[in-house]
Amino acid sequence: MTLNIALRKHIFSLVWLSTLAASFPAWAGKTLDTVKQRDQVACGVNTGLAGFSAADSQGKWSGLDVDVCRAVAAAVLGSADKVRYVPLSAQQRFTALQSGEVDVLSRNTTFTLTRDASLGLHQTAVTYYDGQGFMVPTKANIKSAKQLKGATVCVQAGTTTEKNLTDFSRTNKLDIKPVVFEKFDAANAAYFSGRCKAYTTDASGLASIRTKEAKNPKEHVILPELISKEPLGPMVRRGDDEWLAIVKWTVYGLVEAEEYGITSENVNNLKNESADPVVSRLLGKSEDTGKLLGLDREWLVRAVLAVGNYGEMFDRHLGEKTPLGLKRGLNAQWSKGGLQYAIPIR
Repeated sequence: MTLNIALRKHIFSLVWLSTLAASFPAWAGKTLDTVKQRDQVACGVNTGLAGFSAADSQGKWSGLDVDVCRAVAAAVLGSADKVRYVPLSAQQRFTALQSGEVDVLSRNTTFTLTRDASLGLHQTAVTYYDGQGFMVPTKANIKSAKQLKGATVCVQAGTTTEKNLTDFSRTNKLDIKPVVFEKFDAANAAYFSGRCKAYTTDASGLASIRTKEAKNPKEHVILPELISKEPLGPMVRRGDDEWLAIVKWTVYGLVEAEEYGITSENVNNLKNESADPVVSRLLGKSEDTGKLLGLDREWLVRAVLAVGNYGEMFDRHLGEKTPLGLKRGLNAQWSKGGLQYAIPIR
């Protein structure tokens, strides 16, 4: 009898431990270990989209998407310079992430159910709320996309843009004729040479293309209406919860830093002097949130020092004082009428 009781207790203990283990997330991925061993983050970016990811004549990359990877590298490796940028076309981007060629895809990519559920990838956090628009020559005197009946429209293959254009045309009975290009540069060249009456992609992308590619940006106008929701942000592979958490919380950390007035210029002073409990927690003074991510307590301090808070990033690459001249709009903080709302770091 005593043996049976002891055996039952042992079996119960094993079942209880198994249940307890199953209640915790499985940190099964190896991306963090690989990144640390390599001492570098492999970052998939656009081949060249001003404001998001573009290289200058010296090969130095800059842009909002680039800064995401710089922030992750600073948080994980201690230096924002420990990034290898891999320029990818729309068709290449998902395969590059799936195969492990890159650790994170930070390439103006729209989050959708299909991409999240069927590609073996995970969406992280939205870094830019966008929508699909149309650009036309100013001299065409077109005021609305609904005036594009029967028009040829340049669009890039392998994007949500192509399907959105077809849906918009069918819904409004416009009989739009898509002119589809696999390469970004080819679509740009076709539009500016007059082969297409209009160009469609994300509105932020149109602003970038107009600024960078047009001989005279004033000769082209971006029409006011948007025909879709395009939440853009970085993606990682499925099966690695630890790396997903690091990338996601780095973005949230930069957004929450702006909300609490933490900038690249004052972060060190606030770390030592702030009496605000939220600021103290964010900067690792009162709590060590880094240990939950497999990092040290100053992970966010380094990220903010490297790239600034979300607002600093936006203003530097996309804002009204840049050639793109974009307003914050939906990308303002939630407390100022926008959609940027960081999940609390606590």
